[in-house]
Amino acid sequence: MKTLYIQCSMGAAGDMLMGALYDLLDENQKKEFLRKINSLGLPGVSVEAEASVRGGITGTHMRVTVDGEEEVEGHGHHHHHHHSHEHNSLGDIRSIIRSLNLSYQVKDNALAIYNLIARAESKVHGEPMEHIHFHEVGSLDAVTDVVGNCMLMEILGVERVAVSEIHVGSGTVKCAHGILPVPAPATALILEGLPIYSGDIQTELCTPTGAALLKHFGQSFGPMPAMTIVKTGYGMGNKDFPQAANCVRAVLGEDRETADPVQNHGRDTFGSGLTDQVYELCCNIDDMTGEEIGFAMEQILTAGALDVWTEAITMKKSRPAVKLCVLVRGKDRQWMAETILKYTTTIGVREQQWQRYIMRRCEQKQETPIGDINVKFVSGWGTTRAKYEYEDLARIAREKGMSLAEVKTVLGQARLRGQD
Repeated sequence: MKTLYIQCSMGAAGDMLMGALYDLLDENQKKEFLRKINSLGLPGVSVEAEASVRGGITGTHMRVTVDGEEEVEGHGHHHHHHHSHEHNSLGDIRSIIRSLNLSYQVKDNALAIYNLIARAESKVHGEPMEHIHFHEVGSLDAVTDVVGNCMLMEILGVERVAVSEIHVGSGTVKCAHGILPVPAPATALILEGLPIYSGDIQTELCTPTGAALLKHFGQSFGPMPAMTIVKTGYGMGNKDFPQAANCVRAVLGEDRETADPVQNHGRDTFGSGLTDQVYELCCNIDDMTGEEIGFAMEQILTAGALDVWTEAITMKKSRPAVKLCVLVRGKDRQWMAETILKYTTTIGVREQQWQRYIMRRCEQKQETPIGDINVKFVSGWGTTRAKYEYEDLARIAREKGMSLAEVKTVLGQARLRGQD
């Protein structure tokens, strides 16, 4: 099993994690990653990989600039001050991520990471997630950090991610909300359930972005698992500390003892197929209107559910009712159960674990005679398919005064002419 171990003896920040993962790539992968992330179209954003030495160790510092200005040094890592480029609401950030020419897997991971941050900020400030206004983690350089790490995880194709205990630092940190204790309140909430420790370094070592990345991707936390090391990467911070080298270490290896025979069989047989573990949360409801259930489903999707649907059922006393079903990642189970209980009238939620066989997904923009249109491509498990994005079909149909069927016919004819 391809395993990644992330060592956080000096905490974690988005740029440091990105540098450590980048350090694991071969030269061709490094060039392609930089080309792709710099061609995403994030306004004014530029990403460079610079060789850096901290404590006698050579690694990579990922220099993310917006209009030529790099993230401003705060204490242990960076705090963002590109106020003219900030996209502070969760809705703004979702729109940015969804608009990028990236695979569904990368977009889903990036959105899930921002949901973790928004959830924590929501609890800290006592406001709904949609009302939260981001500051440090809402600027374009932070969005780039999150998206870049998700892209690198996809390129590396690891099957297991293990994380060490996380050094959070100590003292206080100055941010948009004032001077706060380390770890900052939102960071502390994100890190709930994970092993952390403090020390004699008086600064913030683990940022909210770093904490969310570790919690989302990490499957186990503690000592390094037994594995054969393939490559080691170092992601460097900007500041030197006398106590230790300011870096995150990423160790890529092969863990043969815990390999999943079902997953390995799928990969060996079909090459590009994937499997993962998800949870289904469900409850029976017989006292909500259709409008109320629809609103609840919208809130559950906004909270980060993978999918939400209803099934018609009959309950005791022959009452017609609905079964509300929610598909979630393992890390989101408790939060999603709380969301279901908040927005529905149910008094209990059931849980069941499933293994999914899923296909790899990506999206590309194509030029056509009637306008640009995004095409979704899926492949894996011996099958490949392509499908036009519905919203683009609908937009073109409105603009041209055509039906959806007519738009599809024109696109099909253009495709056939291209094949000829």
